[in-house]
Formats: sequence, structure tokens, C-alpha cells
Amino acid sequence: MGGGNTRKERPGSYRGFELLPVHLYVLVHLKKAGVDYAKMMAKVSGLPLELIEDAINDLLELGLIERDSGSAIKRSRARFKKAFEVHKHHTYYRLSREGELFVRSIDEWWLKRYFNALFPDGWKVVNALAESRDVREAGRKVQLNDNIIEELKILRFVTEKGRKTEFFKRLWEFLQ
Repeated sequence: MGGGNTRKERPGSYRGFELLPVHLYVLVHLKKAGVDYAKMMAKVSGLPLELIEDAINDLLELGLIERDSGSAIKRSRARFKKAFEVHKHHTYYRLSREGELFVRSIDEWWLKRYFNALFPDGWKVVNALAESRDVREAGRKVQLNDNIIEELKILRFVTEKGRKTEFFKRLWEFLQ
């Protein structure tokens, strides 16, 4: 029932649903944060709020995340909060039990298959990008053609000028 059988599926899918990097980001963000709301996930990642909301809706449908009930939240549960306790003014989300198991199953083997399924030598490319200042420097470590660079832009890993995005930096930080 849990995330255990996801290894038999196509890389980067969960029960047949293709997980995009934004889905992965929301899952690992919630793993780190405990609970959080869409606007804060958008602010931290630098992604548009609509993109985060779409990813949240997909993940709710899949049963990987759920709405968090209650009117107040303590910092012990919302680890990114600075105040000891805050009253909720947004809809907060957390990983469901199924989501927790799935995120726990994400290891280096899974990540290699996931990024390699996104584009050729994806694992090497994202590692090179993570260790570099920008796409130009990453291109000295691993071969990058125009198609891969365009894909990195579409996935919002790099800007039009080839700099790493805040989204990519956060995603990579949370996956480590």
C-alpha cells in the first residue's frame, strides 16, 4: 500500500502519475517543515504561487499530502516558524502517512533514476549544476547541449541567463 512498490514503476512516477520537480519540492519541503502553507512554499522556492497550488492539488489527489486541521500551530510542528505558536490564517498542509513513507523511500538510487528519466545524464547534470555557480561552469564538468539547457530552464532549475534558481537550490538542499 505504501511507497514500497514505486520502485517497479517508471522512474519519477507514483501510481502512474508523473512527478515533476515541483511535486518533489513540495513533498521534501513538507518533510523538512512539518506543516506549511502554499504561499510560504512559493516564497521560499521562488516559484509562482499558482504552480505550487497546482502541485499541492495533484499531491492531495494522490493522497501524498493532506490538509492540517486546527486553528493554531506550534513551532514544534511547523519547524520553519519563528514564533512559538501562530494562529492559522492560511490552509496548512502536511505529508500524509503514505506521503511520509514515499518520501522516506527516496534515496540516491531513486534520485538517479528520476533525474536520468527527465533528460539524458540527468543525475550527472544536476550534480554538476549543484556544484557550480551557473550552467556555464556546469558545462565544463559535464556535456550540456542546447536541448538540456532548455530543459533546465523549463524545469526552472536555471534562469534565462543560466544562473541557478532559488527553486533548484532549495530542492537540492532538501534532497540531501
